Amino acid sequence: DCRVKVRCDDIYRPVIRPLRQSATLVHHRLLGADMAELSFETEHAVDFLAGQYALLALPGVRGMRAYSMSNVADGSGLMQFIVRRTPDGIGSGLLVDRLAIGARIGIDAPYGHAYLREDVGRPIVCVAGGSGLAPMLSIARRAAELSMPVDFFFGGRSIGDLCAEPMLATLPGFGERLRLHNVVSGPVDAGWRGATGWVHEEVDRVIGGNAGGCEFYFAGPPAMIESLQSLLMLQRQVPFPQLHFDRFV
Repeated sequence: DCRVKVRCDDIYRPVIRPLRQSATLVHHRLLGADMAELSFETEHAVDFLAGQYALLALPGVRGMRAYSMSNVADGSGLMQFIVRRTPDGIGSGLLVDRLAIGARIGIDAPYGHAYLREDVGRPIVCVAGGSGLAPMLSIARRAAELSMPVDFFFGGRSIGDLCAEPMLATLPGFGERLRLHNVVSGPVDAGWRGATGWVHEEVDRVIGGNAGGCEFYFAGPPAMIESLQSLLMLQRQVPFPQLHFDRFV
């Protein structure tokens, strides 16, 4: 037996009605030892907001898997995802290592409420850890189109995990309106001149007392999400409506 509780507030109504359709893998490239970018073409044109996610039905995998889009909807059927292979991850292992070009999957999208609020005038702070890079990259790409200021924090366990810069560097305003802050949590060699430690600590060091005037978007491991919530809500007193994230387990 189980009990299901459903929130029916207007805020939970989908901004764009989800559509389930088939898609074909047209491009695959590795971004590191355990992370890949995959591009799919859907049967029909698809619309989504920067920061939203899709449910993927993968061949031979029981149940659907949630992954965020990393691109910006342009009226075509192109959907891109950044996937990190997890230990014993059946779905992520298939996507990163074994899904062949031309393979067909099912895509049900879009979902999620952590999308870019384009009508808010506050500066944007994006915080990503691991494959949480995908939705933050989508938000940064759309924000760049709108000339919105962004501080982009990306945390990796090693220097080799820091794969955001090549994709962000192609966006207008990079280094000026769009500022990248890389953070490494694991051991580094003597040549590393960037930040070390936990990514939420670097957010606090850079943004600090200005946090209350920013709009925050973040995606990554559950521990990172919880640490950011504690930092921003309890220590910096940032109003909850200015925090946007989708919690994945």
